[in-house]
Amino acid sequence: MTHPHNTETSQIRLTEHHAQADLRTLLQLCATGRVKCSAKTLRPSAATIAQVGEVLDAGDFYPDEPIAAFAWPLLLQAGGLAQLAAGKLALTTRGRQALTQPAHRVLACLWQRWLSSTILDEFSRIEAVKGQRAANVLSALKPRRGHVGAALAALAAGEWISVDQLFTTMRKAGHNPSVARSERALWKLYLEDPEYGSLGYDGHHPWALLQGRYTLAVLFEYAAPLGLIDIEYVDPVGARDDYQHNWGGDYLERLSRYDGLHAIRLTPLGAYATGQTSAYLPGPTPEPATAGGAAALKVLANHDLVALDGLPPAQALLLDAFATRTGDRTWALSPASLLAAQGRFKVVVVV
Repeated sequence: MTHPHNTETSQIRLTEHHAQADLRTLLQLCATGRVKCSAKTLRPSAATIAQVGEVLDAGDFYPDEPIAAFAWPLLLQAGGLAQLAAGKLALTTRGRQALTQPAHRVLACLWQRWLSSTILDEFSRIEAVKGQRAANVLSALKPRRGHVGAALAALAAGEWISVDQLFTTMRKAGHNPSVARSERALWKLYLEDPEYGSLGYDGHHPWALLQGRYTLAVLFEYAAPLGLIDIEYVDPVGARDDYQHNWGGDYLERLSRYDGLHAIRLTPLGAYATGQTSAYLPGPTPEPATAGGAAALKVLANHDLVALDGLPPAQALLLDAFATRTGDRTWALSPASLLAAQGRFKVVVVV
């Protein structure tokens, strides 16, 4: 198995097991009514993005650039696990069932449902490319996303590939997630200025700039949080220079938040989710992020729960669902709190 070239500034994130933990956490977060999204766009609020980032098993990929924290509420909606009610996501019947199902099956289903969803055009997250909202500019979403899904399904599991090699492979295989609806539509897309910065000029819309950036967005923001790919990445600032010869490009430190994605590797979960394997054989579990193993939790005679050394955010969130927080490290377990949890999760609780 080959390994990507490492630099002093690159990071490698092994996503498979983190994704399974994050799925449980996000379902619990929805069950407690703490995930707020826009009724118009279905996008998560800024406060929700910050909250999700705090409870992700390994944190978001960058400290100040939401990627996974932005994606998860959308993935749950696209997958039918949660739906918007009074501005907050609530678990659907399918979402409550997902709490008791094997996480790898749920994650695989989320990926397949994302491929057929139209809840969000990932290219809209590449804000530096202007003119996207004009009529008849962007291509149909499902075929475009399908090209990325097919390219991912064709990768050899367990082998690293640089994103530039992936782009070459996609072009040779005919996987062309064309962003612009037509050559004429290209003229309406621009950097900085609609006339001078138009992408319609010859040589100003290379494959990596449009098709490539769209591919990076799908992989980095959706495939990686779902645990389908391990990733090597760097700070996006200065990571790619394929846009800098465009008018206005020299004013931009980066074209997108996804520019830092350097290499990917299809995980065992990714092989299962893309249909390469009929059974899921998990990869090795990474070492715990903190020494000392599981956090100590003491149950007092009055049914109070005390986390002696504190709890990771995801575990604290689970306790919040079944008990009333009375302090930074204490919870009170009561018949009322258990009945409230029963109403949220639709589970049988013995009081």
